[in-house]
Amino acid sequence: MPKATSTMLVASVLAALTLVSSALSEQKVFNLDIVNAQLAPDGFMREQVTVVPNGTFPGPTFKLNKGDSVVIHTHNKLTDPGMRRSTSIHWHGFFQARTSAMDGPSFVNQCPIAPNSAFDYVFDTAGQQVAFSLEKKKFDLLTASRTGNYWYHSHLSTQYCDGLRGAFVVYDPDDPLAHLYDVDDDSTIITLADWYHVLAPAGQNSFFKTGIVPVQDSALINGVGRYNGGQLIPYAVISVKHGLRYRLRIFSLSCRPYMTFSIDNHTFDVMELDGVEHDPTPFQNADIYAAQRLSIIVAANQSIDNYWIRAFPVGGSASNNPNFNPNLTLAILRYEGAAEVEPTTVNVPGAKLDDSLMHPIASEGPGKLGSGPPGFAMVLNISNTINPPFFDINGISYQSPSLPVLLQLLSGASQPHDFLPSEQVILLPPNTIVDITIPGTGMTPNYVNPPRRDVVPINGGNTTFRFFSGNPGAWFLHCHIDWHLEAGLAVVFGESPSANIAGPQSQIQTPDWKQLCPTYDDLAPELQ
Repeated sequence: MPKATSTMLVASVLAALTLVSSALSEQKVFNLDIVNAQLAPDGFMREQVTVVPNGTFPGPTFKLNKGDSVVIHTHNKLTDPGMRRSTSIHWHGFFQARTSAMDGPSFVNQCPIAPNSAFDYVFDTAGQQVAFSLEKKKFDLLTASRTGNYWYHSHLSTQYCDGLRGAFVVYDPDDPLAHLYDVDDDSTIITLADWYHVLAPAGQNSFFKTGIVPVQDSALINGVGRYNGGQLIPYAVISVKHGLRYRLRIFSLSCRPYMTFSIDNHTFDVMELDGVEHDPTPFQNADIYAAQRLSIIVAANQSIDNYWIRAFPVGGSASNNPNFNPNLTLAILRYEGAAEVEPTTVNVPGAKLDDSLMHPIASEGPGKLGSGPPGFAMVLNISNTINPPFFDINGISYQSPSLPVLLQLLSGASQPHDFLPSEQVILLPPNTIVDITIPGTGMTPNYVNPPRRDVVPINGGNTTFRFFSGNPGAWFLHCHIDWHLEAGLAVVFGESPSANIAGPQSQIQTPDWKQLCPTYDDLAPELQ
């Protein structure tokens, strides 16, 4: 699991947000062809999984406004036998109220999309949120919008390590923190990713034989990078104008390492964690773990020059891959008027982002779930072994079932013994405060204004997160080091079983979703 920076209680995962008028929202339609293509983001040419129309790495950035919904026509045109040819896509960070079928994890929410077939992902960026009503003295569910930084990636085995990943931004035209920055556009989107010269299935097989997690050959900022002995690929450039303030949206698309992000000679204010705006707090660097996202405010207040942007990967040893050099993960912050040359600036360590110092802004409703005892609590004990599959939770190593958990719920499964024996499902009661604890040393609970995010680092410190079970569906809780997930480090929440079938929160089932499993089951094994 990722390294812990601090011990924390991540509370109120679902909280009250501003209501959105449906009259202001739009339905955006996208057409995606998932294909194999030869690309060389670090100068080493290899086959990868990519998305047309862009055909690049990372894939195209989705850009929506607050309250928008999407229809994403997805066509699987994968042909390379060296990689997975079926696929699915997870839209990370969206609550998917009544659309658990669109969440994307294979065998949790759907069967994979078979080669030479298509599937429409249809969902609303708004979702059901929970707020405590003082008048009613109970929790109410509200329709509310998500804004901020999200991302998408394949969710079949380790396929996203082969390239199917990209950023997803939901802009807020009425952002309550907009007065703090001047520029927020395509030029301020920054992606961080690890990159491998070996195809993911080959790396995965090696991992299970040797116990050594694959080590990236390089790491990329905005899709470009370098490795030892490789070409001197030009670094990505972020252009700024002296005197302006920039909202940089940073996305970790990592399969394994976390990145330590900094900009030489610049302090920045962290203002968003994983789609939730927080009171801006100054730091000089930040550890950004696999799947996490940040928004930071950077004032272009230094002398007109070039400055290194650094995102050093942590995780993996050069002894296991001589190509890997973390010091080559660089980009350039270039002031308007500066020469087009590489910087000569020096990295001076400063204050590191500490999540425990971050607090959601007032309109996010910090601490809405209170400090009372939970209605449901569970401890997840993680064990690590030297033999495959390497990881288990409460004595069970996760294995994908042959029938998606959501489909099992919709077929009437409501008790643990109803589910396939290979599946670890934690059933959650409806409309209940839930505490999930991963044990470790020490804990200082914060029920008033804890940080709120959807990915947290775990390594030795006790971590408890609290949420309200007001969103029926099948939800995947797993390590976002993709190699660890494949090695069993996961569980599934089956939330409010009966509510999925009937009532106002019942799941929407589209005809093409129902057809996914029959089509996939008819495939030859090598195509699965």
